[in-house]
Amino acid sequence: MLYLASRSPRRAELLQQIHLRFEPCPADIDETPLPDESPEAYVLRMAEEKARAAWQTLQETTGHTMLAADTSVVLEGEILGKPRDRADAEAMLARLSGRCHQVLSAVCVLRENFCQSRLQCSQVSFRALEMAEIQAYCATEEPMDKAGAYAIQGYAAVFVQRLEGSYSGVMGLPLLETWQLLKESACL
Repeated sequence: MLYLASRSPRRAELLQQIHLRFEPCPADIDETPLPDESPEAYVLRMAEEKARAAWQTLQETTGHTMLAADTSVVLEGEILGKPRDRADAEAMLARLSGRCHQVLSAVCVLRENFCQSRLQCSQVSFRALEMAEIQAYCATEEPMDKAGAYAIQGYAAVFVQRLEGSYSGVMGLPLLETWQLLKESACL
């Protein structure tokens, strides 16, 4: 049985897109970055900690596989997490306007005697945004639970001038890396 350590409807949709059957098994962990932790180390640690925390909730672990992921938007080395409120979302989008940023997505697969992670890095360039359109977008509430305050699969797709990397990774689950890890773990 494959379990997904996430409440994210986007991650669920992506797994359904590649015809994988799974059960949700969300994990609540402290997502505070460690002092001097790089963004890459942070997303890798978050994915593994989510997998391990969710694994602990299973009654029987024999034959099961836990899949977890974490995604962060990074601008000039700074992690832009989920916005605290609408003003924070507007400020994040104003910072991303007309600039290129990274989206780091880590995926972790955990089974008995197997724990591996992969990191996927995408470069996303936003066109210059007008404050009125930032405010209108933030009024939709779409950006409120998204890293960097945007959803590439939603209305914010019109902000993206260029994407180099993984579209599914920017959505929150890099499918190529996920598939590779599931094959390596003998889950597929």
